[in-house]
Amino acid sequence: MYESFYGFNAKPFQIKPDPSFFYGSKGHKRAMAYLEYGLSQGEGFIVLTGEVGAGKTTLMRNLFRRLESEKIIAIQIVSTHIDSKDILKLVAAAFGLKYADVSKAVLLLNLEQFLRQCDQQGKRVLLVVDEAQNLSSETLEELRMLSNFQTDEASLLQTFLLGQPEFKRTLLHQNMQQLRQRVIATYHLGPLDEQETKAYIEHRLTTAGWKNDPVIDEDAYRLIYKYTGGIPRKINLLCDRMLMMGCLEELHHFGKKDVNEVIDDFEQEFDANQLVSDYKSEHSSVDSLQVSSEKIDLEKMESRLIRMEKSVLFVLDLLKQNISFGSVKDHHLKRDKS
Repeated sequence: MYESFYGFNAKPFQIKPDPSFFYGSKGHKRAMAYLEYGLSQGEGFIVLTGEVGAGKTTLMRNLFRRLESEKIIAIQIVSTHIDSKDILKLVAAAFGLKYADVSKAVLLLNLEQFLRQCDQQGKRVLLVVDEAQNLSSETLEELRMLSNFQTDEASLLQTFLLGQPEFKRTLLHQNMQQLRQRVIATYHLGPLDEQETKAYIEHRLTTAGWKNDPVIDEDAYRLIYKYTGGIPRKINLLCDRMLMMGCLEELHHFGKKDVNEVIDDFEQEFDANQLVSDYKSEHSSVDSLQVSSEKIDLEKMESRLIRMEKSVLFVLDLLKQNISFGSVKDHHLKRDKS
């Protein structure tokens, strides 16, 4: 909704990973260099870790966009506590192979045949496994076994493992020694620093057609960084809500006060219990706590009603403009015909 208000040609802070909005911070550029180096080796495992929302999936999709599709077949799967029995089925399904009602032996034979056909066609195969921290050691072992498929000259499959920081601890287990020996590159993607946070926000705004509307104060940038810790997904969530608020309240300038208001909204929506708990620590009276809790609820409800009213009025105004435009267009068409 706020795209038209600010003249954007796209939503700048969408949550889903979009390589067209990729921002090459120092850490992201270094991570990309590791991925490209690993890819050039054509074998083994590449491990990329990072906090939730650090940009691992976006980084990988940006790599996919730069790959030569006629030479590399790349697929990405998301593992959500997949056990060792199902991981092969998931891989087979991702490559378009039959996986239902077949034995493990048949699955392996089909996968090997597929990989050899790709090699005969001069193509390499890349498997990307996201959320690798959810995989058990048995499941990781199944993936390692797939790396045994090779010709006399080269490996038939290369695997990238993306995971949260705890995945590094999984790799340190004693039974992961064989897999560790196959890892040819590893990198941990950290958060953006304060300057990069500002540059990241401006990059996404510019990519969406930003022409310095809205204006964002330095104090606002600093507070965004402080609240989000430089995690891209958190930045997107906060800035998206900030622009929505700006649209509803017709703001073209954001300062520290405005960002604080958005943060307060987040706290009320996702951590209302904590607000009551904080008040309880300051006021021992049960009666006063109950009154405060009711006050918080009433203030939150009033704030939401005001925002909803503004949102409805804004949409109605847009509808009126469209209807008015349509009526004028119909009038001209009828006049031209007559």
